[in-house]
Amino acid sequence: MATIHVKRAFKYRFYPTDAQAAELSRTFGCVRKVYNMALQARTEAWTLRQERVNYNATSAMLTAWKKTEELAYLNEVSSVPLQQTLRHLQGAFSNFWQRRAKYPTFKSRKKSRRSAEYTSSAFRFRDGRLTLAKMAEPLAIVWSRPLPEGVSPSTVTVSQDSAGRWFVSMLCDDRPVMPAPVNAAVGIDAGITSLVTLSTGEKITNPRHERKDRERLAKAQRDLSRKAKGSNNREKARLRVGKVYARIADRRRDFLHKLTTRLVRENQVVVIEDLTVRNMLKNRTLARAIADASWTELRSMLEYKAAWYGREVITVDRWFPSSKLCSACGTLQGRMPLNVRTWTCDCGTTHDRDVNAAKNILAAGLAVAACGDGVRPQRSTPGGQSSVKQEVVPAPRQRGASQPRG
Repeated sequence: MATIHVKRAFKYRFYPTDAQAAELSRTFGCVRKVYNMALQARTEAWTLRQERVNYNATSAMLTAWKKTEELAYLNEVSSVPLQQTLRHLQGAFSNFWQRRAKYPTFKSRKKSRRSAEYTSSAFRFRDGRLTLAKMAEPLAIVWSRPLPEGVSPSTVTVSQDSAGRWFVSMLCDDRPVMPAPVNAAVGIDAGITSLVTLSTGEKITNPRHERKDRERLAKAQRDLSRKAKGSNNREKARLRVGKVYARIADRRRDFLHKLTTRLVRENQVVVIEDLTVRNMLKNRTLARAIADASWTELRSMLEYKAAWYGREVITVDRWFPSSKLCSACGTLQGRMPLNVRTWTCDCGTTHDRDVNAAKNILAAGLAVAACGDGVRPQRSTPGGQSSVKQEVVPAPRQRGASQPRG
């Protein structure tokens, strides 16, 4: 098997000195300012003159801005993160013109992610010590896991989350350790009560991290609402809210990482449904539970880990009636509300709704793979809407098929 080289980001927490925190905070502010000014310039150029401004033009604008008295403070921070934010803006516009994303929006001081990206010319990494431009001392990083042996980061991204924690992410070339080849395949049915149900019959219980901390989150948000805007007490209350959100997100991400790593290591082929989570979140009754389940992040982790380890992820059309199709005889049942958890087919087979759906998803995925084609979303269409190439056994479009299965 050929050696696979991939770019992987290794994220660590660090504890800056007061001087480093002040320097990074200034850098974050300058990055946000440059991004917003460049976005405004590009928007005005298109609105008034139908002119597309590219990265080179905004880079020239940045040089001119630094020479003005009003924006002279931009010279006080490293120029690399400022150039990088212009490149990010160029990427955002490229995605917009190719209909992969919405029009770029302005960065907010309170709501946008606080981050700055440094390329190799703006940092020094020696003997496990990382020193950024404009800083005299290396960052105090907590090395929770080692970097790949013999490699150095090509890009470093420093960020601060809503809970006030500092992180550094290092992008490195890596050769993932390939797990032993396996012949197993598994179908996955996503749900709410059970986060996923496998075609083997195993059900993975949904931890419901948001529900467990809902009372704590509500109290923190009530405290925040009582504080006067702009006061120090409000800022402290905002940090408390951020810490609760961070606790929920960290626990959810840790659980998903462990689950997806296990699925990819144990199976050569993983078959999943192409659920339209964005549309499903419009259901007011289930939106909170669906968001907490984080099916989109689950799928994303499966896909990139499968690419790392030489596995295959097959996506079945969202309209495939996996719940209503008998996995024993192939008979398609009529309407099946979500409260029906078990049902008996005319052939006499009694099905658990979720296990039956997982078996059908696996069978559909393997059938398509055997024909040599894949079932993949067509993300770019003339109308700008996402659609799916249907290559499984044709079936009637059943509205209930895209609903979450609890």
